[in-house]
Parts: sequence; structure tokens; C-alpha cells
Amino acid sequence: MVADYVVIALYIAGMLGIGWYGLRLAKTKSDYLVAGRRLGWFMYSGTMSAVVLGGASTVGGVKLGYTWGISGAWLVVSIGLGILVLHALFARRLVKLKVYTVSEMLDLRYGGKSASTISGIVMWAYTLMLTVTSTLAFATVFKVLLDIPEWTGIAIGGGIVVLYSVLGGMWSITLTDIAQFVIKTIGILLVLLPVSVGAAGGFGGMAERLDASFFDFTSIGTGSIITYVLTYGFGLLIGQDIWQRVFTARTPRVATSGGIGSGVYCLIYGLAGALIGAAAKVLYPTLASAQDAFATIVADLLPAGVRGLVLAAALSAMMSTASGALIACSTVSTTDLLGKLRGRTAPSGEEAEVSKNRVTTLVLGLVAIGIAMVVTDVVAALTIAYNILVGGLLVAIIGGLFFKRGTRQGAVASMAVGALAAIVLMIVDGMAANSPIYWGLGSSLLVYLVVSLATPPTSPAVLDRWSNRLAGRETAAAEKEFTQ
Repeated sequence: MVADYVVIALYIAGMLGIGWYGLRLAKTKSDYLVAGRRLGWFMYSGTMSAVVLGGASTVGGVKLGYTWGISGAWLVVSIGLGILVLHALFARRLVKLKVYTVSEMLDLRYGGKSASTISGIVMWAYTLMLTVTSTLAFATVFKVLLDIPEWTGIAIGGGIVVLYSVLGGMWSITLTDIAQFVIKTIGILLVLLPVSVGAAGGFGGMAERLDASFFDFTSIGTGSIITYVLTYGFGLLIGQDIWQRVFTARTPRVATSGGIGSGVYCLIYGLAGALIGAAAKVLYPTLASAQDAFATIVADLLPAGVRGLVLAAALSAMMSTASGALIACSTVSTTDLLGKLRGRTAPSGEEAEVSKNRVTTLVLGLVAIGIAMVVTDVVAALTIAYNILVGGLLVAIIGGLFFKRGTRQGAVASMAVGALAAIVLMIVDGMAANSPIYWGLGSSLLVYLVVSLATPPTSPAVLDRWSNRLAGRETAAAEKEFTQ
């Protein structure tokens, strides 16, 4: 285990060192929140892949593979499909808007502030829970590595993420994401996948020892597949953590091409996790919990040093998503919620803006660590986050982009009813039920259409400004407005 400790220690030191370097780059609000909008193709694609493939995609993906075989890939495949659709259809528009948050986009499209206030609350809940999800997953790695209680592993992993996120904001997160993307690719795809499948007797040996359903891509059930696509695929279209990465692209073309590359990578990663889980089922058919599949196969199959590399890859997946969600939650807090409470004031200076964001990131990071210590299931926590997000915001956002007759009143009513329906159905039917996302989306869409058609159309002045921003005009004015 000494070699494992050395590898993990070097990895952690590297992440903190990169975070410290990011401190030198984060001089302005734009630097801290969107990396100065300067990322090229490789950095954009790597950081997008890193943020969407976290603890739930890695530990949770292997867990689903252990339970369902290759059909367990649908959770991560749905994420990949969402990334592909986002960048094929929406990314160019989003880059041209020059905003920082989803709520600012809703302000532009619908006019007024009420829509952005409700969306800010929903997005804040989503990003905070997403931070909790990835922070919770740290316990799996540190339990294997150090044999320590779960809460201690959460505190160690979460503390590292909070520290480098606070230091350099999106620049630190982007640079650490690129390192984590490389480590994750080597550790999961190039090491753990071939080793685990080989130990299980190859695909032929796995086919002999597993039920045929493990090689049926639909065995998890049509209802579950639809729910995954609605929840995670649609969720990726509108999440603040994802949009904030889109805003880092240097040009619309970079966002489109880099994002499509990221989507393809996600599809490969999802299939790899499911195959690793299926191999674990062959090797350890009687595990007490499917969630232990990842940790067990790493601990038993890999030699010292290599095991440390794969555990570092798992940490990479968790830290990249945790840090991305944390900076997104901080951005929503300072831009959409705290900013509304104090009202728009004169600029207080770039240094003061960055300091305010650092303090907010620190506080939210500590809150997320505390919540993670009392939550037990990474997939369940992720489901809560996405049910609230998709049920509450999807219709208002997509409607704003494509339905000119949509109004502010319709958007506000849609967000409130959809989010409430999703929360109530999770309480009544359980977090794992399909009904929360169905009822949340259905009620949101119905209310949006009815209220929008029953209220006066959005004013031409608001729609003209929206059209100008989508066309890439008013760029300088937009950047000045949203750095204040």
C-alpha cells in the first residue's frame, strides 16, 4: 500500500499546486467564474468531460453495471447524449449571450427579475446537491485506501476540492480538470477496464457465467431508460455547472466542436463503467452492496502503485464534478440570489468581486461537506438534484429559446409548479420512482403554455434585445454589464 499512498499523495499535491497557480490567473470576475472566456478546443473538451463524469458516473456507473450489465450504462450514456444535443443545437447561442448564469439568460429572454429569482433558487438547490453527490463519493476511495470512516474520507476529499476551488475559481478548476481528465482516461479506460474484463475471463467467460440479460442493452427496463434520458440527458441541457463551462469557450466554434468530442467520450466512458461492473459481478457475485463493486475490484485486482493510479482516477472524476458544481453554486449565489437581495449597485472593483466569490465558495463548500456526511447513496442524491432541475427549469428555458409566445408569467408559473410537483412526488413515491420527473415535466409544460397564452406577449423591446444578443451583437455592452 505504500506505493498507493505515494501516488495518491503526489496526485493531491499536484491538484493543490495547480490550484495555487490558478490564484495568479484569477484577477477578475470573468477569470474567476468563466476562465476569462478563453479556452481552446482541447481544454474545453477535457474540462467539459471532467465536469459531467463524476462520482455518480464512475462509482454509480460500475454499481449499475454490477446490477444490470451493459444496460447499466444508460445513466452515463444519457449524460453523453445530453452533451451532444447541447453542443449541436444550443452552444453557439449560449456563447454569444455573454452571461454568467442560466437565470441571467431568463432575465434577457422574458424581461423583469421574477423569473430569474425562482430559477436561481431552483438552480442553487440543484448545484448544491450535485456538489454533495460528488463529495459523498470520496468516502468510497478513502475507505479503500486508508480504511477510515466515511465521514473522514468525505472531509479530506471535500476539503481538497474546496481549497483549490476557492483559490483560483474556474481557472484552478479548469487546469485541475485537464490533469484529472488525463488521469481518469488512463486509470479507468486503459487500466481498470482491460484488467477487470480479463480477470473475469474476457467477454466469452463473462457470457458463460452471467445471465443473458447482462448483455441486453435494454434489460434495465424501458421506463428506467426513458427516465434516465429525461432526467440526465435533459438535465445536461440546462444545468448551471454545464452552461458555465460553455461560457468558458473562446468562440462558438470551439464550444460546438469541443462539446461534441466530449459527448462521444462520455458514451465510451459509460460503456466502460458498465463492463467493469459486469466483470465485478462475475468475480464477486455476492457483494453485500452493489455500490462496493468499484472499490472491491480495485482493491483485489490491481497491484500496488497501479491501484493508487486507478484510485487517483476515481478521485479525479469526483473532484472535477464536485469543483464544477461548487463554483456553479457560488456563481448562482452571488449573481442571482445575493445580488437580488442587495440590489444592483455600482461596481465595487474587480478585487472585491473576486474576494466576494471566494468567500461564498468557501462557505458553500463547507455546507456541502456537512450535508454529504448525512447522505448515503450517490445515485439517489444525483436523482434528487436532476429531478428538481429538469422538473423546474427545462420547459421555461427551452420555451424561451424556441417559443416566442412564451411570457414571463408563464415561465414563473411553470418553474414553480414543475419544481413543486417533482419534490412532492419524490416524497410520496420515493426518490427512485419515475413519477417525479414525468409529473414535474408534464405539469410544467401545461402551465407554461396555458399561462403564456393567457397573458400579454413579451414586449417587442425585450425580444429585440434578446435577438441582438443571440446574434452576437451588444457583446461589449453585455460583458461590461455582467462584470458589474
